[in-house]
Amino acid sequence: MPVTLHFVDKRVWASDEQVQHDLQRIYADAPAARLAVPVDAFLREHLEAGHFFGCARFNDRLLGAVAVCADEQAWWLSEMCVRKATRRRGVGSRLLALVSDAARAEGRELRAPSSQLPVVDQVLLTRLGYRPHASGDYYELIPPLQGGGNQ
Repeated sequence: MPVTLHFVDKRVWASDEQVQHDLQRIYADAPAARLAVPVDAFLREHLEAGHFFGCARFNDRLLGAVAVCADEQAWWLSEMCVRKATRRRGVGSRLLALVSDAARAEGRELRAPSSQLPVVDQVLLTRLGYRPHASGDYYELIPPLQGGGNQ
C-alpha cells in the first residue's frame, strides 16, 4: 500500500473539506478511551494551539493520523489512530516511519509521552525502535547504528 505523508495544520484544515471529513472519521474510529474530549473539540483544540497532524494518505484520502506538538528539540507524538477498515495493514507503522523521516530532516527527535500511551501503542513504538527514556517520562526513537541494528 503506497502510503504518503500529509501534514495538516490550521491552514490546511480550514481550506480542505475532505481533510476535515477524513480526520473526523479517523478519530471517530478511535477506541472510546483514546480521546478525553469529543472528536471535534480534540481536532479544534490541537490545531488552534498551533500544533499539527501527520497523516497517512492513500488515494487522496487520509487513513491514519498522529497528533504532533513541536518544540525546539523534538516532535511530541500522541493520539495515533488508523481507520478501522485499514488497521493491521501496516498503515500505522508506515505513518510513524514517514513522520520519523520528516522530523529527522528538520533536525528534530521524536518522542511520545509515556503517561498517554496505551499498551498497544507502547508495543508498536518498541517494535519500531522507540525506547523509554531514562526518566521514564517518554519514549524516544533511537536511530539505528551505522550498519543496521538499534542501540
